[in-house]
Amino acid sequence: MNKLVDKYDRHLNYLRVSITDRCNLRCLYCAPGGLVPKLAHEDILRYEEILRIIRIGVGLGISKVRLTGGEPLMRAGVYDFLEELVALDGLTDISLTTNGVMLHENIEKIEAAGIKRINISLDTLNHKKFKHITGYDLFEQVWAGIEKALALGFDPIKLNVVALKGHNDDEFVDLARLSLTYPFHIRFIEYMPIGNAQMMSSDYILTPDIRAQLSVLGELVPVTRKQMDGPAQSYRIKGAKGEIGFIQAMSQHFCHTCNRLRLTANGQLRPCLLSDKQLDIRGPLRSGASDEELKAVFLRAVEHKHESHHFAPGCPSGVQDAMSNIGG
Repeated sequence: MNKLVDKYDRHLNYLRVSITDRCNLRCLYCAPGGLVPKLAHEDILRYEEILRIIRIGVGLGISKVRLTGGEPLMRAGVYDFLEELVALDGLTDISLTTNGVMLHENIEKIEAAGIKRINISLDTLNHKKFKHITGYDLFEQVWAGIEKALALGFDPIKLNVVALKGHNDDEFVDLARLSLTYPFHIRFIEYMPIGNAQMMSSDYILTPDIRAQLSVLGELVPVTRKQMDGPAQSYRIKGAKGEIGFIQAMSQHFCHTCNRLRLTANGQLRPCLLSDKQLDIRGPLRSGASDEELKAVFLRAVEHKHESHHFAPGCPSGVQDAMSNIGG
């Protein structure tokens, strides 16, 4: 029975877990200029602490976990941790989000740990743009990792594209076209104003404009949603092997269907990505709190989950924490 039901009758069964705030890229929408303060080592949750928190969450109704960062593959010991996580009873969906830089050399370890679902950030297919957006010329390395994941049978492989006007909007058709020949889920994500990213209102491009561009590829046929699907509205072009999805965080809020809580790298439970409201679970845990006392922190987090956020293009962000710490 799911005990994580908020006052708007949303059943929260999905926990996104950031295991590190470290990253080997400096994406312009996440870490402009690379100027993101790093957490002290002692402030980051230890693996055994993360596993305990997840176990408690499972006891309250959490059945889906996605690991994020920063870049989760940068953290030492991550593959042993993945094995322990997969071995937990009660989880029916475990997945990993990565920027793909370390994927090619480590994908077999991810597979051996029991992970079969991955999301990979890929905002461009162009070498120069990749360096401009991420700070490093590593496109070939990332693409090699994607191809290897495909060869090993990972399914689905979701490619996340943050839509940035003037940066990658001339590639949306090429990115979506990947779904014709590969079984990839190409997901266009509206840029969200998080942390100190210095994006301007002119940098926004919203889903209606993206869809208009993609019309040259043919009709977008809606895909039937599955029980554990996330917020993406998914479509398929006739005859395509993959899918195209849109995450409309700014133009069409999906708060009424939100089933998520977030655990930050430094042990804070956040009811909403687009709010700085958070509850400390690391402090009680390290002070010897019982499982029942830690369950109470989960329940308080649920009580603080807002009905909706109010961000829109052109509105100043009220979120001060960096995306690399929150975990997206």
